[in-house]
Amino acid sequence: MRKEYDFSNARKTPYASMLKKPITIRLDEDSVSYFKTISEEVGIPYQSLINLYLRDCATSHKKLNLSWK
Repeated sequence: MRKEYDFSNARKTPYASMLKKPITIRLDEDSVSYFKTISEEVGIPYQSLINLYLRDCATSHKKLNLSWK
């Protein structure tokens, strides 16, 4: 291993924009429990499952039918 490295010609990774953005979101306990149960069945972390579901909604342009009374 070198004592020093030259990063003068380094460039920013083109994949940086594809990284995930950490956020804080409040979810009800039932929703979290639902995704945790599924995550145990399929072996994927529940945060990843929530992300996959939200991504699917976004790519298919799903919209909620909300009506306030």
